Parts: sequence; C-alpha cells; structure tokens
Amino acid sequence: MSTNTDFALAVEDLTVSFDGFKAIDNLTLYIDRNELRVIIGPNGAGKTTLLDLICGKTRASSGSIKFKNQEITRIPEFKRVRLGLGRKFQTPSIYENLSVFKNLEVSYPEGRSVFGALAFQCTDAVKARVQEVASDIGLADRLEVEAGLLSHGQKQWLEIGMLLMQDPELLMLDEPIAGMSASERDLTADLLNRICRNRAVIVIEHDMEFVKRIAHKVTVMHQGRILAEGSMEKVQSDPKVIDVYLGH
Repeated sequence: MSTNTDFALAVEDLTVSFDGFKAIDNLTLYIDRNELRVIIGPNGAGKTTLLDLICGKTRASSGSIKFKNQEITRIPEFKRVRLGLGRKFQTPSIYENLSVFKNLEVSYPEGRSVFGALAFQCTDAVKARVQEVASDIGLADRLEVEAGLLSHGQKQWLEIGMLLMQDPELLMLDEPIAGMSASERDLTADLLNRICRNRAVIVIEHDMEFVKRIAHKVTVMHQGRILAEGSMEKVQSDPKVIDVYLGH
C-alpha cells in the first residue's frame, strides 16, 4: 500500500462483490492531477461500477479509494461531491424548463442546499462564473434559451457545465458522446481537452476514434480487472486487448 502520493486519485486493491460475483476484482488505479484518462473495455467489464465506487453510489467490499490523499472509501456520496468529485451519468439530468443561465446558476455550490437556495444571491461572482463556464462549453450565446430546446449534444455540454460550476478536481463522464452528431463529437473532444487543464478527468467511452483524440492514457478493463494500461497505441497493439476485443 502506498501512503502519501501526489495523485488526484489512488484506487488500491478495490473489490466489490454482488451475490458472490466480483464486479470489481482487486483493482488498482492511479490518476494524475490534470490527467485525462479514458477507460475502455467490453460491456460488463465493470467500467460504470468503478465510477459508482469512486463517487460513492456503490459501497466497496474491500480496498481503498483516496482522493487528493484523503481516504474516502467509507464517506457518503454528498460529502465526496463537496470534496471536489463530479460525476455525469449517461442520460443528462438538466432542468428542461429553466434557461441555460439558470441551470448553471443553480449549480453554483452555494445554490445547492435548501437554505443556500433561499438566501442565494446571484452576485457578480456567480454571473462571472456562469459566463466563464458557458463559453467553456460553447453555450455563451444560448444563455437565455430554455434548456429543453437545446440539441442533444448541447444538453450534454450543459450538464458538463453544471458540474464545472462546482469546480470539481476530478470529473467523471460516462459515455459523453453517445447519440451525438459528428460535429458535436468534435466539439466535445475540444471541450474535454480544455477542461482537463486544471483537473483530472475520467471518461468511459466506446468510440475508439474519439478516445484517440482525447486520452492522455487509456485503461482497458475486462471482468473487473485492469487488462492493460498506457497510450492508445500501446493498448491497441497489446495481444491481450486484441484478443478480448476481437473475441466480442
């Protein structure tokens, strides 16, 4: 077991069993600060379960998860969010009937609790942050538009923006380009390359062309374990990886 590290995230010997089936099997993974890591692998490899464990949606059977050197394995999901973990699921959860501006505004940390929302003032600092995030996600000219009227890709970006409002130090995205047009995929690649400059980002993805465009490093999972890890070129030419992917 390593003790003190400078990793954004250190997952060590992590296991989770469901009815005796090890969905994650003694997995160890280190993510650097400012790193964009892509996790790939066949369906059932445990990719989403791994994110569930990191964000606290699922409780580990054994092992350790450290975020910025703090042990978080046993702390509840909402506390992990406060520490700076952000997680986007496959389907966007935005407020369809609110404007893009309002969606971003209510995601500002002080606006999130009930008491916070009652006393919440849209200060200049909040407005500035909304503007900054809106231009990051390519929606600066859409702030007054009702979120429900956005394209599928724009809704996905808005949800990423809602997480960015909280300035997370680790952002986890599950298949962010599913259902997007080719041009939206290109813009999403640019977006992800921009937002990993001051935070770690973990992306689960199936689209290999997209992975090539964004990954600093690729982790290949198979049956709850890590099969290979390294650059896209390295894992693509790994015989074990070829075997698993061609076998499916």
